[in-house]
Amino acid sequence: MFFFEAQPLSNWLMWLVVFIALIAINEIGRRYKIGGIILFMVLPVILTFFVWPHTTKGTSVSDWFHFAKVYSSLAGCIGFWLLRHVKGASKKKWVLCFPALILAINICEAVARDFQIGGLHLNKELFEGMVTVSGSWNYMNGIAGILNIITITGFLGICVGKSKSKDMLWPDMAWFWIIAYDLWNFAYTYNCIPDHSWYAGVALLLAPTLAAFFIQKGAWLQHRAQTLAIWCMFAQTFPWFIDQSQFAVKSTHNTTSLFVASLVALIANIAVFIYMIYKVVKTKRNPYTSELYTDLKCYQEVKELAE
Repeated sequence: MFFFEAQPLSNWLMWLVVFIALIAINEIGRRYKIGGIILFMVLPVILTFFVWPHTTKGTSVSDWFHFAKVYSSLAGCIGFWLLRHVKGASKKKWVLCFPALILAINICEAVARDFQIGGLHLNKELFEGMVTVSGSWNYMNGIAGILNIITITGFLGICVGKSKSKDMLWPDMAWFWIIAYDLWNFAYTYNCIPDHSWYAGVALLLAPTLAAFFIQKGAWLQHRAQTLAIWCMFAQTFPWFIDQSQFAVKSTHNTTSLFVASLVALIANIAVFIYMIYKVVKTKRNPYTSELYTDLKCYQEVKELAE
């Protein structure tokens, strides 16, 4: 296999189990107010003080990055829950800046990691519990991540859905930005946590994207934050599953695969950046103070779902 080592049918089935579980647990946190409280407020406190000090020692998830990722994703989940359920919160502009800020911070964490790995000049060497290969792909993908941040638009148009679940909707976050993000984030996982990328890259990216396209349109960031937090909490609690179990899937550490993944991510994010500039010039709108893609069908479909 080009990106991953050959694996038995059981690993494909486990990938499917993880994928379905992420979507199902995300739905609990999305549909039920109390579900969000238990999953993203109560459970993390218990795990932080009583579980993770014991389960993460000496594993591949004991470094600064994995802890930063779990707590930044949880911060997003809690912030989005408040935006959705606190009366009047979604009407305040400073509150609407939070989703874009936490998203940008989350991307910055990964960009910093890509640049860090690139600068270490590793050649299939063990770094913080993970066999890693440094190269031009780290810098290409770091640039792709920066472009992904620059092309975050229309966050002041974030609104709450009129359905019972009161989802956080972002009409200006178009499908092409989501695809560019997915390509960038897969390349990041493949570059920096390669032996985790079968689950943390492929399954964890497809779950919120499928949810945003087919379950609740416009709520991709909410789906992404919740599935990421769910996976990170699982990985911190059961690191043996992705490191040592029979279901662990190893990267091939193939330099061609690394280069191709980052090149595709960079090209996609350059394309989105160019399209954003085109729309800015054409509409004369500031993408950071107003919505940019109001003429697109994907925007209009989501806007109709808002309160």
